[in-house]
Amino acid sequence: MTVKRKQGAESRVDTNHFEHALVLETARVTEGAALAASRWMGMGDKNAVDGAGTEAMRELLNSLDIRGTVVIGEGEMDEAPMLYIGEKVGQGQYEVDIAVDPVEGTSVTAKGLPNGLAVIALSERGGLMHAPDCYMDKLVVPPPAAGKVNLDWPVEANLNVLAQSLERDVDDLMITILDRERHADLIRRVRAAGARVKLIGDGDVVASLQVGVRGTGVHALMGSGGAPEGVLSAAAMKCLGAEIQGRFIAEDDAMRERFKAMGVDENRVYKTNDLAPGKQMVFSATGITYGELLSGVRRFGGGARTHTLVMGYATRVVRFIDTVHLEDDGARVTIRI
Repeated sequence: MTVKRKQGAESRVDTNHFEHALVLETARVTEGAALAASRWMGMGDKNAVDGAGTEAMRELLNSLDIRGTVVIGEGEMDEAPMLYIGEKVGQGQYEVDIAVDPVEGTSVTAKGLPNGLAVIALSERGGLMHAPDCYMDKLVVPPPAAGKVNLDWPVEANLNVLAQSLERDVDDLMITILDRERHADLIRRVRAAGARVKLIGDGDVVASLQVGVRGTGVHALMGSGGAPEGVLSAAAMKCLGAEIQGRFIAEDDAMRERFKAMGVDENRVYKTNDLAPGKQMVFSATGITYGELLSGVRRFGGGARTHTLVMGYATRVVRFIDTVHLEDDGARVTIRI
């Protein structure tokens, strides 16, 4: 007997198969990068931190059942020896585009400060925007406010809409902003409107995750940060039902020419589905140093423990994975909750 499927149903099966096949394997990739980078945590050498995380991530990606192309990476081929933009990884069956940040927060990890992460996103070919390495003005809001705010509006208007969406007052809001001189006026306006500000030194991917996950005490991310991180954040926000809006910032004519070559419009507000248009999406982040959302790598004699957030868009699954790694032969550990 021949079983007939509607076209939509068959598409869903294919999508789910892609994510079921790779979601846990993707978590293994960020766990490996975090474990390798953690060996250099607190040692003061950010290049060693980044090198260890990148090498481990590349090795693990090559072990997956993928034919992957890095579209967001460590830089162009002449700038990065590994995981450069355009690099091919894996020799398997699934054709994917990959966005990576083997160590988001190299400086904070080198100093042993909070919120160092290993991060990756995978999608079908064309499912992740190939963003230029520039700044992007960003607005990230949680699921209740998705589709209700607008990056073109004044800060005060977005704060009011956000408060209404969350059924609270503006003075109940906490807004994360990178602690940079360029944000002085933004910080002043947010505070003048009555909201509080959480200043961070680095790491706006983890800051976006804290917005997308309820219970962190953070309600939005505002201000400019790296555009590649914006694409990674978009993949995560898509899986969480939250929203990112971004506008690319051209600092000089050379960057404007690069925008033209890449088809980027500096006047356009790009939304979540513009930055991460894929119908299949896997996102994984593993803590390297301690953070409010993800615990960092905790080492013990002969092994370590990791904490990972991994998500699939079409499969509608969000997993927090607490893993014990017995690295040395004969290592034993008493498991604690």
